[in-house]
Amino acid sequence: MPGWLQAVLVAAGVLVLTWVVLVVLAARLPPGLAKDLAGFLPDCVTTARRLRRDPRVPRRARVAVLFGMLWVLSPIDLIPEFLPVIGPLDDVVVVALVLRYAARSVPAEALFEAWPGNPDLLRRLVGISPPR
Repeated sequence: MPGWLQAVLVAAGVLVLTWVVLVVLAARLPPGLAKDLAGFLPDCVTTARRLRRDPRVPRRARVAVLFGMLWVLSPIDLIPEFLPVIGPLDDVVVVALVLRYAARSVPAEALFEAWPGNPDLLRRLVGISPPR
């Protein structure tokens, strides 16, 4: 097996392992900030999937959400994922910027319906209040 293929497979395995650890941590941690942080990226991917299919979302917001989702899922990062704590930092920053951009044109109801996590975290992230 060529060396580059082994490197790609190892990188993909590390990425999948990181995601599994985040999902397990998000499910097992007690409620609080640590649980919110562990579940942030999985919640963002779920939100992106839901927003892509929502007819209330404008095309430019869908493109931005798709870009953010591809960025998170891409094995190529500015900061390697295998570095503890700071590895997913570039993903978090990109997703936060994409969500803030999309929140300007997406109805608040659609955004909060798509978010599976704590609504207070989304409210703080995008700066809008949940619909009543």
